[in-house]
Amino acid sequence: MEQLKNQLRQLSEKVSAALVKLNAPALAEHIAELQQQMAEPSFWEDNLEAQKVVKNESKLRGQLEPWQNLADEIADAQELASTNDSRLQEELVEQLASLLKRYNMLKQDLLFNGKYDDHDAILRLSAGVGGTDAQDWTQMLLRMYARWADKYKMKIDVLEESPGEEAGLKSATVSVGGPYAYGKLRSEHGVHRLVRLSPFNSDNLRQTSFALVEVLPQIDAPEEVKIDDKDLKIDVFRASGRGGQSVNTTDSAVRITHLPSGFSVAIQNERSQLQNKETALKILRSKLAQLQMDQHQEKLADLRATKSADWGAQIRNYVLHPYTLVKDTRTNYEEHDAQKVLNGDLDGFIQAYLTK
Repeated sequence: MEQLKNQLRQLSEKVSAALVKLNAPALAEHIAELQQQMAEPSFWEDNLEAQKVVKNESKLRGQLEPWQNLADEIADAQELASTNDSRLQEELVEQLASLLKRYNMLKQDLLFNGKYDDHDAILRLSAGVGGTDAQDWTQMLLRMYARWADKYKMKIDVLEESPGEEAGLKSATVSVGGPYAYGKLRSEHGVHRLVRLSPFNSDNLRQTSFALVEVLPQIDAPEEVKIDDKDLKIDVFRASGRGGQSVNTTDSAVRITHLPSGFSVAIQNERSQLQNKETALKILRSKLAQLQMDQHQEKLADLRATKSADWGAQIRNYVLHPYTLVKDTRTNYEEHDAQKVLNGDLDGFIQAYLTK
């Protein structure tokens, strides 16, 4: 029983240190302030602002509550252990194993100390070299990330999709919402290379395809990335579609170009021009925040557009023929079960990137 008490004490100390690192009192105070706002009778009068507050409160609780609950359960286990009742020993051993497992899962969150690691993420996927195969590969990657998000009960919303002529996607933009979504997914930022037997040629030859995955911190608050209006060019145009009722008859689609960097975002999924503009601006702010980190620039005016998906720049190789292997070129982490990875099992790659 004494050994068990010592193990619980050590675990309690580790959790206490984690709560200090998270600055738990300040976090709890901020959550309480947001909950007070949510209790106001006039809270839902500004629906958009109210949704932001609810989302922020949920995100902060998702960061703090798992640690608080773990600390409380450890304290309960310590109280039971202090009774020195030997009949409880087997039960406490099982409880300790469960508590340790939860701690080991949660301690990864302590690695997320980057400026935007606690933000939601925006993924922009673009087909590169490889024609129809590359477009199909882009859709496969989107499915992989959707499976990963579903595994962790993260919310994924499609902001923009551009279908390929024969199959797959030319591009897609999605938002991923959940605790440390950007911190976890930033390991995926870069070019992904696929080698397989092509299902799109009659000879079934081996084909190499590329897709670019951009992982951006979702910037919901304009004050986080302030853009000068004079640096923006805003164009409106008629949304395109596959025909029928899905084709818009008004100029609701919006393209916003950041003139200094040359980066542009076009959104046409919503029927409202205002909604498309807001979504485009959110993606633009997110892209500029990522470029600032990548290029170590303080001023947005100094940013420049980045590379496209092409040969020789891949961060990860997915080989499905003549053998199966997924290998990250930055960490050398690899998985031989490629199908498992394509079904959303990315934890090994994420952990290897965070601890490299």
